[in-house]
Amino acid sequence: MPRILTQSQIDTFWKDGCVFPIRVMPKEDALELRRRLEAFEKEAGGPLKGDLRHKSHLLFTWLNETVHHQKIVDAIEDLYGPDLLCWNTNFFIKEANNPAFVSWHQDSTYWGLNKPDVVTAWLAFTPSNKSNGAMGFIPGTHTADQIPHRDTFAKDNLLTRGQEVAVDVDESKAVTIELEPGEISLHHVRLVHGSPANPSDDRRIGYAIRYIPTSVGQVAGRDHATLVRGTDTFHHFDLEPRPTKDMDPEFVALHKQIAEESAKILYRGTDVKSYNDPKALHDNRAA
Repeated sequence: MPRILTQSQIDTFWKDGCVFPIRVMPKEDALELRRRLEAFEKEAGGPLKGDLRHKSHLLFTWLNETVHHQKIVDAIEDLYGPDLLCWNTNFFIKEANNPAFVSWHQDSTYWGLNKPDVVTAWLAFTPSNKSNGAMGFIPGTHTADQIPHRDTFAKDNLLTRGQEVAVDVDESKAVTIELEPGEISLHHVRLVHGSPANPSDDRRIGYAIRYIPTSVGQVAGRDHATLVRGTDTFHHFDLEPRPTKDMDPEFVALHKQIAEESAKILYRGTDVKSYNDPKALHDNRAA
């Protein structure tokens, strides 16, 4: 029996490549996550950028607790079984009245994983809707194989390489994912999706948690992941420890090492060396 998803939601995920909304925590809990994020940003002197937006669950205990959140992991287990890793996490933050956008793309393009058994739980810290640049997707496109992409490194594109699908997208078929704080959407790694800019007067903050069954491997380099449920009998990834305090110096050093290795995978074939490389890092870049 499914733990949290209904059979209808499971069927929708496999048919369309995405299911939403799924309430996983009270609105107040999600707003507290936003408060913690913005308290750190205020102390640090500005919004998160560069490698701080990647694998942030290794730096902050409250984000590590989030990737282990029972209801979120229950939903992933309903799709992919009981042995699960959190492979990566990424903040997608669109500042108010800002041109930053996400081009139409498939997540799987540069990740180096050996099979498409990957699902993203996109957790809303703020409302996400048509007025502030919510994500949209083209239903059913996850059933296609990998689509060719082109790199743009466009200044306002929030993706690592500004990648976009190198084929025409029928935007008339797009579905907008509207979420309230504390709700998630689940989308498949091969789903074609993207999002427009945020013209509203408030930030739009989403936290993308990438989950894989332990059977998935990495073929493009050394990689790390966090075991969130069950056992890992495959040992394809170096398992990440859990931080016991925020910005622990040992974990800051570990995070830097892991982020550098992750960047080598995501930017392979380009001259970009890290998430903090000037070519990859713009004021608006989120991932």
